[in-house]
Amino acid sequence: MPSDLTPAELTLLGLLVEKPRHGYELEEVIAERGMREWTEIGFSSIYYLLAKLRSKGLIADVPGHGRRRVYEPTADGVSACAAAAEAAVAELRPLFPPLLVGLASQPVVPPERFAAALDQRATALADRIAAVSKAAKGDVPQFVRAIFDYALGQLRAEQRWLSDYRQEIR
Repeated sequence: MPSDLTPAELTLLGLLVEKPRHGYELEEVIAERGMREWTEIGFSSIYYLLAKLRSKGLIADVPGHGRRRVYEPTADGVSACAAAAEAAVAELRPLFPPLLVGLASQPVVPPERFAAALDQRATALADRIAAVSKAAKGDVPQFVRAIFDYALGQLRAEQRWLSDYRQEIR
């Protein structure tokens, strides 16, 4: 992904490439598609990010929408979105999950407390899988379905690993 476009900016820009939207509509799509599961965009940061994209010349206001500001990508915005999306898909980047840091420090945690923490994680994973599965139902475009499928695959893989690990340490 180009260094001048953050993942949050790319997410909003991609939504605007789909169709022009105002800030509240962006929030609705983010919530509806469960995008907060994989991107760090809070409701309060949407307008900040829109201002950044606008200052970079990647989006512009669509005239004629009254008091609501509706944004659309500029030609440069579409190009930047395409380049950043391609790079995000093509490049394998390391992840830094806190879980691995916790596992590396496992010897300092009393075994019963560590087991309880793993149990708590198992419950949270099951809840997350249920929530993403529920959000994935319905008529959504193929690329949105791919996002849900990827998220569910990751969650289920962790669930399988966690189940095996919990059995191993017991």
